[in-house]
Amino acid sequence: MAYVAGDSITGDQYNIFVDNSSSPFGYNHFAGTGSGEYGLGQTHIATVQGGNASATTITASQWNTLLTGMDNIGNHTNDTLAARTQVSAGDTIAIKSAVEADLATLAASVAAGCTSATAIDSGTAAGSSTNSGTWNSTSTITRSVTFADADTMRHYFNAGGKIRVDPSCITGIDGLKDDVFNELTVTNIGNLDIGAQSSTVSGSGNQTTSGLSNGFHDLGTGETSLYKVTSDNSGYTSNTVEIFAFLDAAVGTAVTLNVKMVSIDNDNDDTYTSGNTDGQPTNPNEAPRMTLALLELFPTDAQGLASAIRVNTNAEVTNSAS
Repeated sequence: MAYVAGDSITGDQYNIFVDNSSSPFGYNHFAGTGSGEYGLGQTHIATVQGGNASATTITASQWNTLLTGMDNIGNHTNDTLAARTQVSAGDTIAIKSAVEADLATLAASVAAGCTSATAIDSGTAAGSSTNSGTWNSTSTITRSVTFADADTMRHYFNAGGKIRVDPSCITGIDGLKDDVFNELTVTNIGNLDIGAQSSTVSGSGNQTTSGLSNGFHDLGTGETSLYKVTSDNSGYTSNTVEIFAFLDAAVGTAVTLNVKMVSIDNDNDDTYTSGNTDGQPTNPNEAPRMTLALLELFPTDAQGLASAIRVNTNAEVTNSAS
């Protein structure tokens, strides 16, 4: 039902604005607990109770609570809402301009992962793992971040939070192969940010496959490849780095996000003695120690949310090199 300024509002209609769980979505569904891609974990607004809600008078306080909640979420999502003023006791409560349209706008922003939100932390460390030694075949590192509960995990991503994957390697081992894996991780991948509905990378070049269309809501318990890069350096064109992500359960039940980095060294190199006169590394077969660091770019309370939404714990899951 469409509303315009001046229409009267019934208790039943107010309840739709507040609590509807299907389109047109109410405030509680996209700002409260919600489900799936809806929900930010904010305090629910009470509905009008009773067997004849349509006859119930909506108070100024009730209406102002809804308007304030909408403004708070609009501040966080950076959506432009219709200009409104608070009402006072004794005023006639009427539908304000475009309330229904603004609720739909806010719901769509939340479903998309609040992509225009700027009250997002710039990146706080959420754990780092490095191989214990060099390797010449495969390096596998998996790290996890775990939330207090499944709703908090959904709300984190719905509000615009991201998990940043920051791959790198420890250079200074053999020269050329160090350069190869440093280029693959730092230059070609850079930062890989896992968002609500998609992921992004800051690096460029040497892309082999991309699953960046996948975000948190697309993940399951199977490993999803988000990005793979392959070296274009002569003699090292079989060397790759690939980033995977997977959950411990389906979205809505999951509390843990796992990020896995697999680095492959398929190129065979000659080995030189320490006294070689060709200026070659002593053992060019050795690939450098790889590092997988995760950071949380969490939604803050700077622009409308009641409190920041954070990761609870992080851990190393696997770390092997051969």
